[in-house]
Amino acid sequence: MGPMSLGPADLLKVMEERVPFNRLLGIKGEAAEPGRAVLVLPVRPDFVGDFRRPALHGGVLSSVIDTAGGMAAWSALAPGETVSTVDLRVDYLEPAGLAGPLRAEAVLVRKGNRVCHVRIRLTQDGKLVAEGTGVYNIHRTKGVAKKAKKRDRVGGR
Repeated sequence: MGPMSLGPADLLKVMEERVPFNRLLGIKGEAAEPGRAVLVLPVRPDFVGDFRRPALHGGVLSSVIDTAGGMAAWSALAPGETVSTVDLRVDYLEPAGLAGPLRAEAVLVRKGNRVCHVRIRLTQDGKLVAEGTGVYNIHRTKGVAKKAKKRDRVGGR
C-alpha cells in the first residue's frame, strides 16, 4: 500500500513512527476515522515550561493540537492528496501539569477545494486545558481532481 492510499489506522502508524518530531515528543494515536483523530501524549518532566507551578510549555500543547488537526484533515483526503498547516490558533484555558496524559480530539469541520478546517480539544485528566482551530492546505499530485464533493464535508455546512 503506497503512502497516498493509506487508511486512517495506517496514518496513525505513520504519524507515530515516521515523523521524527512526533517520536521525540512521544505522541501516540488512540483512534482515527475519516475526518476525526484522537492522539495522546504521555507527560514528561522535560515538557515543563513554568517550573514554579509546574506547568507544561505551551509549545508542547500546540504541537499536539496541530498534529491532531493535521491527522483529522489527512484522514479525510483522497488518494494523492496531502496537507500542511497554514494557520493554527490555540486558546490556552487552564495550565496543563505533571499529571495524566494530554488527549487531543480533532474533528474536521469542512474540507474545501484548497483547505481543510479542523477544531481540536485538548484535555488532561478529563479537564479541558486548550482548544484550537487549524487550517490545513491541501496539496495534490498531478491528475487528482480539485473539486470537493458535498460528502467530503463533515460536521459543517
